[in-house]
Amino acid sequence: MFDGYLTVRGSCAVCGQNLTEHDSGDGPAVFVIFILGAVVVPLALWVEAAFEPPLWVHAVLWGFAVMGGTLALLRPLKGVMVALHYRHRSPGD
Repeated sequence: MFDGYLTVRGSCAVCGQNLTEHDSGDGPAVFVIFILGAVVVPLALWVEAAFEPPLWVHAVLWGFAVMGGTLALLRPLKGVMVALHYRHRSPGD
């Protein structure tokens, strides 16, 4: 389905289905922000309350957590959004 990390192929390599018309827009990025925000913010507050680390520890720890989570979630969520667009498009399209 993907040609690069986030680039959707022009057509399916197996069945030849045209994929250029299925646009995910900013949906995957929004869902990544919501998911990581719901996970990272409570964890950061808990770490602060429990251990009171210096600010640089928070910056390093949560910076890596957010970057890793973004890289792990963005591609699968883009695939889901393209699949949902394909599934729920109008029949005349």
